[in-house]
Amino acid sequence: MCYAAQIKADFRKFTREYGAVISLGQFFELFWRKRKEQEWQKLPKAMRMAFAQPGSDQEREIAASIAAGDREQANALEAQLFRQKARLVQAQRALAGRPTRKAENEQRIAIDKIARLQQNLADLQRTAPTAEDAMIFPGYYAPVMIAIEGRRTIVPMRYRCRLPGWDVSMERKKPGTYNARRDNLETAWRQLFGYRHGILPIRAFREHVARHRLEHRELDPHEKEQSVVLEFRPDPPQDLLIACLWSFHQGEAGEPNLYSFAAITDEPPPEVAAAGHDRCVIPIKPQNVDAWLNPDPGNLAALHAILDDRERPFFEYRLAA
Repeated sequence: MCYAAQIKADFRKFTREYGAVISLGQFFELFWRKRKEQEWQKLPKAMRMAFAQPGSDQEREIAASIAAGDREQANALEAQLFRQKARLVQAQRALAGRPTRKAENEQRIAIDKIARLQQNLADLQRTAPTAEDAMIFPGYYAPVMIAIEGRRTIVPMRYRCRLPGWDVSMERKKPGTYNARRDNLETAWRQLFGYRHGILPIRAFREHVARHRLEHRELDPHEKEQSVVLEFRPDPPQDLLIACLWSFHQGEAGEPNLYSFAAITDEPPPEVAAAGHDRCVIPIKPQNVDAWLNPDPGNLAALHAILDDRERPFFEYRLAA
């Protein structure tokens, strides 16, 4: 399902390697809107850090908006941290007088939330990048390369596709549209396959896997199924150009416009199947990028041929941290 992916957010290297331009207007609008909607956490830190050294007036405006968003997020985290510390003090006072189960639970919850908030605040204020900064999950935003008037263009999109004709309520009923199964491309995804293709550069992806499948055994009769998260990386390390489908939703009645996308998945290579997972993303070969981004809806066979003629790296895996 591609539960999560480590994106490549180095825009300047991306533009040099693939000759793409950055839709700066779309990035500025996205950062401004997510500040207003208080959904800053859905913008991966790596994507924000990509504008740390702006080279134009428009990029400086984006960098200023990002700095303001980081400050607002830090203020919100500090306010939550203050409330949880007060909650902890109150619980500890109750325990010092007459211990109760409620006070014990309040103390435990407050301690857990304080630790999480402190970590989130430290991550927000940290300047040294980490691999986790580039992780996206369904509902997060990522830079996707598409073709606009024949030009490779990088546009920020939400990683969960709102299909044409859908509204917010329909989208909520079907939250799994970050995964476009290849065997459904000409049915459920027929309005996008052959029309709106994109590429997401990634360095790794993560999947939920049943523990008993990973351990190559049957589930015991009285055993509850447990899942673990595995991280798959190509060996040797390399950037992967993942095949995607994307959609554009025109906002109405004050609703914002939305670019959104899904990663196409197919049957897994042997090493991914051996790890217990039944799907895998499809890495496009660099020489097929333009043909993929500029599809001919009258020749779907050629598009399937591109998906078949994919990169086939060996995927190593490990338990995700």
